[in-house]
Amino acid sequence: MKQLWAPWRSRYIESLHNSKKGCEFCRIEKQNQDDKTFIVSRHEYNYVVLNIYPYNNGHLLIVPYEHANDTTVLPPETLNEMMQLIQYTMKVLKNVFSPAGFNVGLNIGAAAGAGIAEHVHFHIVPRWQGDTNFLPVLGETKLISHDLKETYEKVKSEFRKIVP
Repeated sequence: MKQLWAPWRSRYIESLHNSKKGCEFCRIEKQNQDDKTFIVSRHEYNYVVLNIYPYNNGHLLIVPYEHANDTTVLPPETLNEMMQLIQYTMKVLKNVFSPAGFNVGLNIGAAAGAGIAEHVHFHIVPRWQGDTNFLPVLGETKLISHDLKETYEKVKSEFRKIVP
């Protein structure tokens, strides 16, 4: 079995637990400063935000406004919109970055790898052939080849074109 190591994520997770109080997703949603918090698209029950600690360029999150730690407690309309947003998000990322594939999923609970376990969210990670190499494994360094602000602007613009 192959393993995906992401040692850079531990610094992010520790920073959330050590330096801030409350839920990161609730905090950024309420700030209404989408350009600063990298929220690319707001909808009735969920919002889409650029992950500022991405596994790959264009890594987006779909986050419900409702603070919940598990999908089993979310209402059907929130879950339905999440599924639609996964579809739209993949179309946006295909148009902007032409990835060869995607990882789509969620981690429920800290034991499952959730960095922000108290607020459930979907990850949509674009993938390319050869996008994992020796850097993260040997050098504990992840190479993200695009500027976050530039990625944000491209993705936000494409969302406006695609999402009704």
